[in-house]
Amino acid sequence: MKLYEYESKEIAKKYGILVPQGRVAVNPDEAEKAASEIGYPVVIKSQVLVGRRGLAGGIIFAEKHGEARKAAAKLIGSTIRGVRVDKVLVEKKMCISREYYLAITVDRFYKKPVILASYMGGVEVEELVSQHPESLLKIYIDPFVGIREYMARDIVAHFSLDKTYYQKVHSILKAMWNIMVDYDLELIEFNPLALTCDGELIAIDAKMIVDDNSLYRHPELLDKAYREYSGFEELAKKLGFSYVELDGDIGIICNGAGLTMATMDLVKVYGGKPANFLDIGGGARRDRVRKALEILLGHPRVKVILVNIFGGITRCDEVALGLVDALKSSKQIKPIVVRILGTNEEEGRRILENEGIHVFRELDEAVQKAIELSKRR
Repeated sequence: MKLYEYESKEIAKKYGILVPQGRVAVNPDEAEKAASEIGYPVVIKSQVLVGRRGLAGGIIFAEKHGEARKAAAKLIGSTIRGVRVDKVLVEKKMCISREYYLAITVDRFYKKPVILASYMGGVEVEELVSQHPESLLKIYIDPFVGIREYMARDIVAHFSLDKTYYQKVHSILKAMWNIMVDYDLELIEFNPLALTCDGELIAIDAKMIVDDNSLYRHPELLDKAYREYSGFEELAKKLGFSYVELDGDIGIICNGAGLTMATMDLVKVYGGKPANFLDIGGGARRDRVRKALEILLGHPRVKVILVNIFGGITRCDEVALGLVDALKSSKQIKPIVVRILGTNEEEGRRILENEGIHVFRELDEAVQKAIELSKRR
């Protein structure tokens, strides 16, 4: 779960990390009032859960009275990389001497938390890795030990800062680590962490991502869950499905992530466009299958639904019963193409064919039929 910039900064400030003075506004008048109270010049920053806002025009500087209102009027209600802007953060414009990148995340290959530090701030980390690998310093953290002093010394040297900054950098690292542990974060990132003209280290931008699996430990965050998802993604997540929204018109239901991705790939190979990734998981029972099909039956972009089940611990007859239940109870009528194979396959096939649903044995044939039906509609 991603936090908005202003939410991340509120947490950072609580842990002693310096951030610019700022206020959230939901309309132009609020933005102008905030700018007047903070004092011009200010920065008006779109609060959206996507990156590269600056390149998309989502950050506007306001130098004098009235400009904050104009900037907020331009941003609020607009879209940044496909996401609507409902609020802006009005912040004091800082005098910046140098910009750095500082983050803590989880290296899934080495199964360790890692500090990422670069003397090139304001640049996407992917760009740092691919185009400027020499600029990126990695320091692995022993989770049982946490932050050590040598880590701050190494970062100060990498940033070419004076040694008097050891303590400041060490304090920032400790605060970042404590936030990461306390909030079960996958990522905490300051990009940039700026050296101001008066010698302070301030988080100009902040990003935090909470591990969704830990939300039961953070009831204060539950009302913020799922907000970066589309309506159908949110519904599917609440029902416990692995679901990703795509831009095609062929709905996909499978059991197992690998099978789902392979099915999506085959749809693309034959010239179709998947509308989604929906994995019902292993051992799915009748009711779970019904709910999965109901999601796609209600999706306005889905023209045809392709169901591909390889039954191991998943019983094909349970899948068939769930599909029939959904089709009988739904007001939406859409073509459905089914390929089932495995446990109780014959019974599942009988249930579906009694309802007039042809069942394919070969996935290639099922995929081609789904694409044919989608083009007809």
